[in-house]
Amino acid sequence: MNSMYFTEEHQLFRESLQDFLKKEVVPHIDKWEKTGTIDRFIWKKFGDMGFFGLAYPEEYGGLNLDLFYTVILLEELQKVNSAGFAAAIWAHIYLAMTHLNKEGDDAIKSKYLSGSISGDLIGCLCITEPFGGSDVAGMRTTAVKDGDTYVLNGSKTFITNGVYSDYLVVAAKTKPEDGNKGISIFVMDRDTPGITSTKLDKLGWRASDTAEIAFDNVVIPASNLMGEEGKGFPYIMQHFALERLIMGINAHARAEYALESALQYMSERTAFGKTINKFQALRHKVADLYADMEICKEFNYSVAYRLNRGEYVVKEATMSKLKSTKMADEVIYQCLQFLGGYGYMEDYPMARLLRDSRLGPIGGGTSEILREIIAKMVIDKKEYKPAT
Repeated sequence: MNSMYFTEEHQLFRESLQDFLKKEVVPHIDKWEKTGTIDRFIWKKFGDMGFFGLAYPEEYGGLNLDLFYTVILLEELQKVNSAGFAAAIWAHIYLAMTHLNKEGDDAIKSKYLSGSISGDLIGCLCITEPFGGSDVAGMRTTAVKDGDTYVLNGSKTFITNGVYSDYLVVAAKTKPEDGNKGISIFVMDRDTPGITSTKLDKLGWRASDTAEIAFDNVVIPASNLMGEEGKGFPYIMQHFALERLIMGINAHARAEYALESALQYMSERTAFGKTINKFQALRHKVADLYADMEICKEFNYSVAYRLNRGEYVVKEATMSKLKSTKMADEVIYQCLQFLGGYGYMEDYPMARLLRDSRLGPIGGGTSEILREIIAKMVIDKKEYKPAT
């Protein structure tokens, strides 16, 4: 335990969470990976344990705990060896629910945030579109004001929880002529007429329901607008810092899990009369990989500490995701090599880890886009500011 960031209470929470995941989640992972459907009962169990409300206000059923409880939840979710299951959980808590908490009014929070914390409702965040992933400002989905309603038309893709969620948090252009100043954020129920979802077949994250979603003349009340009209883009940008840090934390956690699994195997596997963890070439490779993982982990903890204090850490969170996801891919690739032929077998964790990890440098902003963001801040001295 790193006592610089984690208290005894944090450690007790980690142990309790580990026991819960081992008992309630791990026995079902292989089934969920095969079917691509996470059984509904587990959402309610997470809600009953308070895991969905760690960072949220007590008045809506949350626990209002510091960000390091979230760090622990993310780290332990990576160690059930299903990034798809982990993604379904954290996309609900930290993508959809973040917008509800930050931009929703009391009526929206009372219905959607409270229901999300209890595990009775599942949410998804709909930003990415078929014709524009990282180019958020280029989205084409529109929301046209019509009296006391908005009418939505367009499509979204690569949406985690896009099939089985109960509600959707959707970004759409209310004034297309204003570019990124014309984007607004809405919440809507899944069963609203005109919403259809198509499940996507993925390389990894097999347990999660990733979807393309179409909006065909979807009519929602004007009260479903969250925050101010036209402020959607800065809202999205502001929350990207948390999303990118989450993906950085996920990356260091799955790299650590891969190394732990590989070291256990290497301590048992013998060749030429000794266990393979005694061969210098392998030992030194492990040393390099472990050092890379620890450097990313310590950096991520420091960014989490600053974010927990309310600092606007868009540059640091972007760096977190960029470097940690690349590190995780390299660590897991090498750990699979340590296992030799067994690493390629589905009976061992590395094959799934390799597939699941590859999404890291793509989702939540590709590495190419992240490098350009960092370059703008470092070279061009561009300053990103929180939404006001």
